[in-house]
Amino acid sequence: MQRVSKLFQPALIIPKNATIKSQDITSKSQRLMLEQGLIRQAGNGTFYLLPLLQRSLQKAVDLIDRHMEAVGAQKMVLPLLTSAELWKKSGRLGATEAGTPTELLQTTDRHGKVQILGPTHEESITSLLAAIAPVTYRQFPLRLYQISTKFRDEMKPRFGLMRAKEFLMKDLYTFDVDRARCQETYDSVNEAYGRLFREIGVPFVKVAGDCGTMGGSLSHEYHFPSEVGEDVLIRCTRCGMHTNAELFPALSERCKSCETGSDTFERQAGIEVAHAFILEDRYTKALGATCLAANGKPVPLQMGCYGIGVTRLLAASIEVLSSEKEIRWPVALAPYRVCIITPKAGSKEEAQATPWVGKLHDDLQSLANCAGDVIVDDRTQLTIGKRLLDARKMGYPVIVVVGAKAASEKKLELHDVAAGTEVSLPYSDTLSAVAEILTAAKRSEHPAAMQNDRNKVAQKL
Repeated sequence: MQRVSKLFQPALIIPKNATIKSQDITSKSQRLMLEQGLIRQAGNGTFYLLPLLQRSLQKAVDLIDRHMEAVGAQKMVLPLLTSAELWKKSGRLGATEAGTPTELLQTTDRHGKVQILGPTHEESITSLLAAIAPVTYRQFPLRLYQISTKFRDEMKPRFGLMRAKEFLMKDLYTFDVDRARCQETYDSVNEAYGRLFREIGVPFVKVAGDCGTMGGSLSHEYHFPSEVGEDVLIRCTRCGMHTNAELFPALSERCKSCETGSDTFERQAGIEVAHAFILEDRYTKALGATCLAANGKPVPLQMGCYGIGVTRLLAASIEVLSSEKEIRWPVALAPYRVCIITPKAGSKEEAQATPWVGKLHDDLQSLANCAGDVIVDDRTQLTIGKRLLDARKMGYPVIVVVGAKAASEKKLELHDVAAGTEVSLPYSDTLSAVAEILTAAKRSEHPAAMQNDRNKVAQKL
């Protein structure tokens, strides 16, 4: 049985009238995660991820793994350190210090060799393929991914986990024998991204993106619409074409997707949580990663890369769904889905109602979508009201109170936090209602994502 009293949850208490420096806490999600003991700041742009958030992080990783496996991707681990020489060969690192990207973290070993603490690993994975090249065309398509720590020397880290120096990212690298098959892979992975984000349940939008320093010929981004977002997204009101504003100057003032060339657009801010690129032979040609074509001749592999910011995904979900005082999780990522609140020590109902707790816990564990996701707030020195307030602040999707009604009326108090409802039900009906709430959340978009009237941008989408 998981108990709140045993959690390592060092919350940051911010006095009611305290003056907070703007550079310290710059977003709602950062403040809520600090207040609820989900994260703790370690340094400028670095954070401790505490046990409750680690549970959510693992759920995100498991979801991503499942959707990657569904498209035939194989998981592996690449070195965190990549030789700077590989970056020079690919052209992403200049031969002189002046040609080094400012956000790149580097280290020099005792032998004077420069290593890159990679924000991405295109050079590393391509050098692996080059080392075994040429590989027969029958080996492809090849889809390899990892979920690992990445680094970026941010000039101004902000928004907590949304723009940190150290973060967790899923990066998938794909290799195909020609451009047409590379496009097929691109479409397949993007479809998997769509399924993944629909299962998570936070409103999202897919837009045309800028290939930027990554290079290549095609790019799409996935954003959670939010006023905190640093990207500006443009949508044609006539045909629905979506693009990042970075691309818009190149598109002219009229929409090229419309037959009539509409000039009416909507703009909204978005938090980028994922990105997809077709790189073609941008890296494979430079680093010598080839395959033997059907005619027996070696040709450069066609490459794609696909990233998801895993820690950013968690923070962005909280940013979009939460109120100013209470966290709201997509049910798929909540650290626990059900919180049981026990009777207060010394209360009239303690003797009669307490025996219900163990049975309720075990019966909830046997429900679909609930196994391993039940926590008991056993801090019996606190009132039920105080613990109910804490559970709502943490955003547990379902709260079951074993209180006075359990003793007097044989009923439990059920709170559906996302829907904002509270009902008193007999024991068996409570189990059925919890199962229904969690099944509905898994089947459709999280209710908070549709009802949240605090996020005007998401509502507009």
